[in-house]
Parts: sequence; C-alpha cells; structure tokens
Amino acid sequence: MFKALLDWLFGRRSDAKAAAPAAARQAFEQLNRSAPLREAAGEEIPGEDSTAVITYLCREAVLGRDQRIAGYQFMLHEGTRNRIRHSSRRVHHLYAEVLVRNLASAGIGQLLGHRLAFIEVPDSFLSHPCLAELPASNIVLIPMPHAAADGPGIEALRGTMTQLRQAGFRFGLPDPMIISEFVPLLPLADMIVLRAPTLDARRGMQLGQMLGNTAPQARLLVRDLPSLEDFRFAFKLGASLFQGPFITSREDWSEHELGPNTARIATLIGRLRMDGDTREIAAMLKHDGALSLRLLRYVNSVASPHAEPITSIEHTLVMLGHDRLYRWLVLLACSTDGSKGRASAMLETALVRARMMELLAENQPVAQRESLFLVGLLSLADVIMEVPLEKVLAPLALAPEVQAALRDGQGPLRPLLELAIACEHDGGGNEVLQAAAERCGVAPEQATHCHLQALMWAMDIQQ
Repeated sequence: MFKALLDWLFGRRSDAKAAAPAAARQAFEQLNRSAPLREAAGEEIPGEDSTAVITYLCREAVLGRDQRIAGYQFMLHEGTRNRIRHSSRRVHHLYAEVLVRNLASAGIGQLLGHRLAFIEVPDSFLSHPCLAELPASNIVLIPMPHAAADGPGIEALRGTMTQLRQAGFRFGLPDPMIISEFVPLLPLADMIVLRAPTLDARRGMQLGQMLGNTAPQARLLVRDLPSLEDFRFAFKLGASLFQGPFITSREDWSEHELGPNTARIATLIGRLRMDGDTREIAAMLKHDGALSLRLLRYVNSVASPHAEPITSIEHTLVMLGHDRLYRWLVLLACSTDGSKGRASAMLETALVRARMMELLAENQPVAQRESLFLVGLLSLADVIMEVPLEKVLAPLALAPEVQAALRDGQGPLRPLLELAIACEHDGGGNEVLQAAAERCGVAPEQATHCHLQALMWAMDIQQ
C-alpha cells in the first residue's frame, strides 16, 4: 500500500491511471446530460418538483468474518428510496438504472479487485440491458419484489437469474422467512440478506434449517448491525458477511495507550510539526532501524530510474520534503499498530474521507487541502488504534483548525468532514446529506462524483 501512496505523493502515476479520473468525470457528465434524474412521464413523485429529482449515491462497507472489507453496497440514499417506495415499477426502474449507470461510468469494475459490489434492484429490473455494463464477477444483485402485481412470475425470474449467473453475476435474496415469494429461488442464491433487528437465536436456528435443505451453498449477510456485541452474536450464528454502524462504533478505550511503534512515529511527527532540524529528525529516524529501512525502500522504489540511488536518511528527507514526509508518517502511524480486526477497514474508510475532502477543495490553497486531508484521515484514528482520540492527537502538534474539527466538531474544516460521513451512511435521509452539501456549497452531482473517485483512489492505493 505505501508504495502506491508514495507514487501518489510524488505524483508518479501511469498514464492510464492518470487518465482514469478525467475519463470517469467525462462519463459522469455525459450521464447527467443524457439520462438526468427526472420524473417518469405522467407520474408524480411525492416531495419532488416537476423538473428534477435531487439524489445522492452512498455506500456501506460489507465486512467478512476477518472484519476486513469484502465489498460495498452501493445505493441511492435513504431519503430517495423512501420517496419512491410507493411509486410505480417504472419509477423504480428509472432510479435503478441511474444507480447502475453511475457505477458503470465511474469504472468501478477496474478497482474492485476481489471485492464485491452489492446492488439492490427491483426483481423486474433483472432483465434490463444496462446490467451488461457492470463487471459481472464483482456484482451481487439483490432483487426485491414490488407491491404491484405486474411483475415477472417465479419461473420467469428463475430463467433470468440462471442466465445472469451464467454471465458471472451472483445473487443475494432477502430473508425468506419475511419475503416468502422468493423461496423457490433459494437454490440460485449465493447469499441470504438478513436484517439484525429481526434476528434472534430462535429465528436463526429456523432459518438455518430452512437453508440447509434449500440453499446449503448460500452465505448469510447480516445488515443493520448496530454494535460490536450484535456483530459477535451474528458471527456466532454463522454469518459470513456483516454490515451496519458497528463498523465505526466506539468502545471504552480509556485505559488503552498508543502501541510502541505508533508512539515512536507520533513523537517524530510532533517534532517535525515543530519545525525540527533535518539532522535532528534524521537522527531520530536512525534510532528506529525498521522505520528507516521502510522509508528508504519505499522512496527508492518510486524514484526515477535515472536518479541517483538514495542511500542515506538525510538524502531521503531532502527528496521527500517536509509536507510529504509528514503525510507519509501520519499514514504510517494510522496503520502500524492497527493491522487486526476492523482497523484495515477503518483505515480505508478514513482514506476515502480524506481524499473526498481534498477533492472537494481542489480550488483551495494547498495548505487548506492538506489540513482537510488530515481531518479526514484522523477522523477514525481512535477506532483504528483503539485508543482515546485525545491520546492519538496529543503528540501530533496539529494546527488549531484541525484539532477543532476533530475534537470539538467545530471550525471551518468540519462541514466537509460531515459531508464525507453523510455519503457513507443511510441514517438521516436526504435532508441531512443535502444540508451538509449546502453548507459546503457542493452540488449533489459533485458530492457523488468526488465520493466515488475517493473510493476508487483508496481501493487503488491499497492493492
């Protein structure tokens, strides 16, 4: 991961990767011109005006049993989904198509790697041709029934799902004890999607017996897990995939201290922030042989093939410069002692926040963008390290506006952090997200675009 980060710090990216964001932006803009969100002809969507529907895409991480990110669910925000809940199939299809085409135009398939993208669509949408634009091997389609009686029959759905499975798509089916009409389709399910509020030990045993007879191949995905305690309960029930607020939940870490490696890096960061002399900082690095070797190896790996080989810490510091060294050390501190459980998932989420905030401030001075990146990166530092936030931030000698955003939830940098967080969660509906965007002077399309670009960037640098 850190080689890719240094590639980024030095601005060394392949032509293909450098062109990707511009190409994605072009595709996104073309989508908005050719297929803007709008009301279906002759239908009225409650709460929307007659010209356009404001909508946002959001995502939620899906963790595996190792608590690392196994994929993401991409969806329209809760407010949009609630607004169209009682609309016709035609309206549901319109929004599903916008979701699919946004993901396809953003090139999500290039960077998912082994991860999965979970997409909920109307059952009748499974025959829509736009699904062919998605990377089938990475996609889990979750068909949902519609109240109208004009949908496809079970045999028609079975045939469509069989064809899509042959093309490489996977399927998640909703809880068969709640949506019983899909029970005949269970043999085609790769996953069963449950919701934590409806799950208890008794229902878990009943469901296990049902699936053992009809879908022994299917894994359980449990959504809406509010806490780590709920995650542990679902884990014991045998679930394989987990989703919900538990991922970023905090516990009582008041007795925890920074790990020894992180503490050393944090001391170095604090000295660097106080404009320590280069020779003094080099001497501090030399006291940590492993850190020195790591820094030399990564800087040598991204240096120009025609450049003079870097053989000393002093030369490395000159080549990196103060700001790049500081960012590299902060990134390293956030990952050094946080390699287990949720830590890697939280580091990726923090990187997405940091990059999104930086992208949204592309017209601001460099110093402002650097501060925003740090706010996003450190916003989950306590969860990553399982140490109280005060102990994480104390040795970093952060600027007052960065501290205000992180410790007090205030200041000029806080609104963009709140917007980045709003793009991750369903809670609060469109009103919360739209209010956060308005405070930042950001349009829905720009928020969605920067969010997807930040996610792709974070996935890219960790491959």
